[in-house]
Amino acid sequence: MTFDNKRDLSVSMKDANLYTVGLASLLILPLTILFSGIWGFKTLLVGISFISRNFVIFILLVIAGIFVHEYLHKIGWALIGKKPFSSISFGFQVKTLSPYAHCTEPMNINGYRWGSALPGILLGLLPAIVAIIVGNSAILIYGFVFIFAAGGDLLILWITRFLKAGTEIEDHPTRAGCYVLDDVDGTL
Repeated sequence: MTFDNKRDLSVSMKDANLYTVGLASLLILPLTILFSGIWGFKTLLVGISFISRNFVIFILLVIAGIFVHEYLHKIGWALIGKKPFSSISFGFQVKTLSPYAHCTEPMNINGYRWGSALPGILLGLLPAIVAIIVGNSAILIYGFVFIFAAGGDLLILWITRFLKAGTEIEDHPTRAGCYVLDDVDGTL
């Protein structure tokens, strides 16, 4: 399938990193308030203290989580986006210190969104919810790290929010976002 027109729905990785702070904060702030309301602010400080005493282990877990984060994009785009594993590669943009996964084949917007959201859900939101349920602020902070790590993915969800189901997109090779190849309603 070929497309005559492409509409660029992307932002630079530098700008994506800036937007990440605001978008991630929209999730982190209410989760922090909820945790503190249930377990108290002092419990939050316990997690900070625990992490500072076990900082090397925490950093190793975060580094491992970064690799898992990118691999979850691959799994999501392969299974939900129905793309072959071979079409999804990994990279690292040194200029912005941004690891990334990139799919070289066009896909349906729904598969793209789910593949983009999967790491933030599994590594960020889910641990934060578990932490709120059990009162473990170290797990909460780990979840927050990965909500921030998913900030570029949140941005992708935001900038594609108006695209209709069935729209074909192509992952942008160097920026956060995609090219819209085919609007379902024909408005491209």
